[in-house]
Amino acid sequence: MAAIDQAAFGRERLSFADERDIDEFVATLGKFERGEMSAEDWRKFRLVRGTYGQRQPEAVHMLRVKIPQGIVTSNQLRALAGVATSYSRGFAHITTRQNVQFHFVPLAQVEDAMRAMADAGITTREACGNSVRNITSCPYAGVAHDEVFDVTPYAEAMTRYFLRHPLAASLPRKFKIAFEGCPEDHAAVAIHDIGWQARIVNGRRGFRVTVGGGTSILVNTGQLLYEFLPVEEMFDVAEAVVRIFHRYGDRKHMQRNRMKFLIKSLGWEEWRRRYDEALAEFRREGGAQERVAELKLMTAETVEQAPDWPKPAPPTPQAVAALARTPVKGPGIVPGSFKLQTLPDTYVRWTKSNVRQQKQAGYAYVTVRLPLGDFTAGQAQVLADLAEAYGDGTVRLTIGQNVVYRWVRVEAIEAFYQRLEAAGLNAADADTVADVVSCPGAETCRLAVTQSRGLGRTLTEHLSGHPEIVDAVPSGDIKISGCPNGCGQHHIAAIGFQGSVRKLDGRAVPQYFVLVGGGLTDQGASFGRVVSKIPARRLTDALDRLIVLYRARREGEESLGAFFRRVPPTLATEALKDLAELPAQAATPDDYIDLGESQAFAPEVMDGECAS
Repeated sequence: MAAIDQAAFGRERLSFADERDIDEFVATLGKFERGEMSAEDWRKFRLVRGTYGQRQPEAVHMLRVKIPQGIVTSNQLRALAGVATSYSRGFAHITTRQNVQFHFVPLAQVEDAMRAMADAGITTREACGNSVRNITSCPYAGVAHDEVFDVTPYAEAMTRYFLRHPLAASLPRKFKIAFEGCPEDHAAVAIHDIGWQARIVNGRRGFRVTVGGGTSILVNTGQLLYEFLPVEEMFDVAEAVVRIFHRYGDRKHMQRNRMKFLIKSLGWEEWRRRYDEALAEFRREGGAQERVAELKLMTAETVEQAPDWPKPAPPTPQAVAALARTPVKGPGIVPGSFKLQTLPDTYVRWTKSNVRQQKQAGYAYVTVRLPLGDFTAGQAQVLADLAEAYGDGTVRLTIGQNVVYRWVRVEAIEAFYQRLEAAGLNAADADTVADVVSCPGAETCRLAVTQSRGLGRTLTEHLSGHPEIVDAVPSGDIKISGCPNGCGQHHIAAIGFQGSVRKLDGRAVPQYFVLVGGGLTDQGASFGRVVSKIPARRLTDALDRLIVLYRARREGEESLGAFFRRVPPTLATEALKDLAELPAQAATPDDYIDLGESQAFAPEVMDGECAS
């Protein structure tokens, strides 16, 4: 693998791409188009190559780009900008798994998009399908004050271990892995098939390992496999877990085919017995000794160093504003369509919510908040320029659909902010209740019931116009999914919304299940409890009432999620009771139109292709 040249303005990173993957994609597409391959076989193949069918009948696809650990270099950001401009809608979308997605990509242009990204070291390989998906990691790894150790090189090594692994693309169902180095679970390891939480015991690095976490139709926090596993053993353990899933997973019933279902059907003791057998088998074969040697080289430098290379002069705010102005096109909700309020103390508010001191003196990490996780091609180019001028030439994507800059000198923060402002990237309240997360929803997803992005925009604008609501919640989050699969991770939100439908005199009304009390704790994942079903047009009122209830009854600085875990769910149900009721005579014409849409709500759930 060749190294990517970062033009001396950033950290070097080895490529994840392989042109042979793209050559194979082109050859296989040719077979399908000539009738030499069934539609089902083609579907399975293209999914593993990150090419996902949309609900639109024309030959357009979602292209999912694998961003290991959410780390993107400045050159890669520019490549993503090019793909957004040439092949998509002029913008890209960050997912809750630190991936990047492009929508409405014509199938005939997928090859060109793949090659453009491969030139920058980016792959779509195993970003979708029944595979080991993008391995995620804490975005603050290496710079957080309270981290146990930097998990970045371990997550990177695991990514390279499974990328193009013989089993990685032929699993019974998708398989997810996450790494966390901080006491707080920023990477949501508790809801992953394998979760790795950093530990040091007697001076030795290792991980607390959990397996079988997940959401969707069976919410489950990961079960403890090891309280402490030395880092040298992590490949053997991961291989054994993947092997038993490959062997024993239920390939006939896709909706009940994740590791958590396998553990439930076998029982923990039997699952553990089979796992121990698979582990012993792999070790008899020699295990992953070569990878362990590589890991030792990757982790020889245990502390991430400050950038010590000459940096380019930052672009002027005027130049940034000009660069950020690139066209976007529909259909759907596009960047720039939000109505966010500008407050007189925006800069001060931004520094309080978006800027944190690194453990390295004199530096800060800065979160750029992206409403609904979208950024335009022009903004991607700005993000790249600013990464080189103010950071270390990279950014990290978060599961909250934002971008994190690291290694920003404290004295440069105001100048950095001015350029973000010029690009329309200066939204405050990152990682607060105002920072709403949403899946793509029925705008593009075949499984979605509702237009979750429409609700996301509505709630974002509502909270932007009411900063007093945001200020009343010192810690809390809102997450939205358009269906039960939970790509928006609504199950683990303090307040979660799941798209649904009710019938009123034979007509469809978009509604959402309201869940409260989800979150990630030191005990694992807590999952929200359903307290009501509210028509979509009433959800701003529902949110206001839940916040009022919280303010009236919270104890001290209790977080929003902790509050709803403590109190009986009937309190929330009662507070929302009249909003949940919608007699036909009280319905307005708008009640029959989904948020973000202009036509009558007509839900259509298609055959899915394993979303998120």
